[in-house]
Amino acid sequence: MGGGGEAVNEHDKHAAPVLITEAAPSYDDEQAARRRKYVIMMSLRLPCLVLAGVFYHTWWLALALILLSVPLPWVAVLIANDRPPRKAEQVSRYQRSARAIEGRSHHVIDVPEQQGDDGSSAK
Repeated sequence: MGGGGEAVNEHDKHAAPVLITEAAPSYDDEQAARRRKYVIMMSLRLPCLVLAGVFYHTWWLALALILLSVPLPWVAVLIANDRPPRKAEQVSRYQRSARAIEGRSHHVIDVPEQQGDDGSSAK
């Protein structure tokens, strides 16, 4: 009998909710992801400088590692400050067909000119 009223076990209480919408991630989640990218990129700089010191006898390799580590802070800041692009949403709007108010021709009634007492037309 699956009539409902079943007990909720401990696993169900703490499970992450199912995402049923196409809503963007929260600002806190987005910021945490950007902070994680920044830390990863900045943590690559120190090993590059240490490896440049280790390979100082091979001058071209040491120079390449130093040149690689120089723009890393700038690139890390740019990536960390960049928010992901917004989703292109197509809004569902009602589109009615364009039509004229009335499509038939109209009979125009002219007002006859009034004649004065002397027989001339008055305008």
